[in-house]
Formats: sequence, C-alpha cells, structure tokens
Amino acid sequence: MLTAPLADPVRPAGARRAPRFFSSEINIMTDAPVPPQGGEQPQVPSIRVMGQYVKDLSFENPNAPDSLRQGAQPQIDLSVDVRARGLGEDMFEVELLMSAKAGRDDKAMFIAELSYAGLFQIQNLDDQAREPFLLIECPRIIFPFARRILADATRDGGFPPLMLEPVDFAALYRRQLSQRQPGEQGGGEGGQPVGNA
Repeated sequence: MLTAPLADPVRPAGARRAPRFFSSEINIMTDAPVPPQGGEQPQVPSIRVMGQYVKDLSFENPNAPDSLRQGAQPQIDLSVDVRARGLGEDMFEVELLMSAKAGRDDKAMFIAELSYAGLFQIQNLDDQAREPFLLIECPRIIFPFARRILADATRDGGFPPLMLEPVDFAALYRRQLSQRQPGEQGGGEGGQPVGNA
C-alpha cells in the first residue's frame, strides 16, 4: 500500500523533496577499488614527511667587493642531484644536492652549494614503486624549501636572489635509468633503493 508523504513543516510549500530510496542497498559508482569479499583489505600506501633539514650549506663570495659591481650579465652554472638511502624498515632519507656557480669575465662572483634532505616514512609501497617515488616525488616535495634557502643565501651574499625554475625530477630519474648497466638494479643494501637521479 502506498501512502502520500506527510507535509514538511520546515520546507516551504511547493519546494521539492529529495528522492527517497526504499531499497536497503544503493549502488554507487566510484573509482575506488572494491575490497575483496571476506578477505584481507588491501594495504593503502602511507607516506609521511618526518622532517626536513639542511645537511650542508656553503656560500662563497671570493671576489667581493669587486664581484658586487654592476657589469655584464653573469654566466650561471646550475646542477641538481638526488640521492636516497634507506634508514630502516620504512624510513628513508632523500637528499637534494644543488650547486650554483656564477661568474663574469673568468672571475667567480659566487659559489653556492646546498645539501637539503627530507626524512620520509613509507609504508605499504611495493619495491617496484618505491624507487621512483623516492627519486621523483620526494624531491618534488622538498624542492620548494631548498630553492628558498638557496635564494636567501644568494640575496644575503649581496646578489639578487637566485630563483630556480621547477625541476623535472621524472626526467632526471629517466636519465639515471638509461645510464644504468643492463640488468643492474637500483636497490642497495637489504633491497633499499639508493642512487642518484
């Protein structure tokens, strides 16, 4: 037997009501994986940044005050490297090595070097996905902080702040893979990924 719905004292007259479902089961479309019935739930990867820190920072201004005088645009050589190492079962240190050397007329204006690292806890990520994550995504997370430190160091040294463009860590990783010997794996001691990107 069907009955008419009762009037809702809060809803103004003529307003539409939300549809009601009388079924005990509603199918909702989603992209989330469906957990297996009666079995173990799949482990979801867990990534946490436990800390970030400067391991080494060096700024040299060898020809000051002459290097601070206005002149031709300096030539700046930049290099970026990434290293990762395991520190235990699920802890990893990812180190971002950045170097900038500026010169004009065969004289060094400044030399800035930074080693900036992040400590990451990574759980439930298979070995195949761990190495790319450590050498692509982890450096991408800490890069903005390292870039700011390098910009502040050059500004504090009397130069305009060195503003680095974002780095394509995926391209660095692909280049590293292409330079490896055939059959060589990226794992270090105990299967922990190590290396440079």
